Amino acid sequence: MQARADAAAETGERILDAAIGIFYEKPVDNIPLEEVARRAGVTVQTVIRRYGGKDGLFNAAAEREYKRIASHRDQSKADDVTGALRILLDHYEEVGDGVLRMLAEEQRITAVSRILDQGRAYHEQWCERVFAQALTGRKGAEWKRRLAQLIAITDVSTWRLLRRYRGLSRRQTELALHELLQPWIGGQ
Repeated sequence: MQARADAAAETGERILDAAIGIFYEKPVDNIPLEEVARRAGVTVQTVIRRYGGKDGLFNAAAEREYKRIASHRDQSKADDVTGALRILLDHYEEVGDGVLRMLAEEQRITAVSRILDQGRAYHEQWCERVFAQALTGRKGAEWKRRLAQLIAITDVSTWRLLRRYRGLSRRQTELALHELLQPWIGGQ
C-alpha cells in the first residue's frame, strides 16, 4: 500500500514538473494536455484523473510553484540588500521570462491574472520585509510612495529592461539595481 501511494505521489510530482516547465515556455491556452502527459511519461487520462483537466492542473502547478519560489525568496534577510538582490536575481534568471510571458496573457486568462496578483502581493510583502529600514519612520502617503518605489526598482519588468533590453550581464544588473536602490537604502 505504501509503495503504491509513493508511486502515485511521484507520478503527481512528475506531472506538475512537466506542466510547470511548459507553462514557463508557452502561452497557457496553447498547452495541450498531451504534451504534459508525454513529458511526464503518463497518459492524458492519468493527468485528467489526477487533476481534473487543464484548469485543475494549472491551479495545482501554480500553487506548488508559488510555494517553491516563496521558500527560496524567503531566505532573504531584512536589510541585507546584497543578499536579497542575489536571491531575487536567482529567481528572475530562472523564471523571469516565463513570468513576463504570463504578464502578456493576464488580460485574457483569469487564472493567470489570479496567479500574478498573488505574485504581486508576495513581492510587496517581500519588499516591506527586506527594505524595512528604508520604510522606518515613514507614514501615510510617504510610506506608500517609498514602498512603491522599492517595488518598481525590484520588479521583473525592471530586470527585463536591464537584462534583456539593455543586455547587461547578471552581475551588472545586480549592481544597477543596487545603485537604483542606493538613495532609499543608504549604505546597506
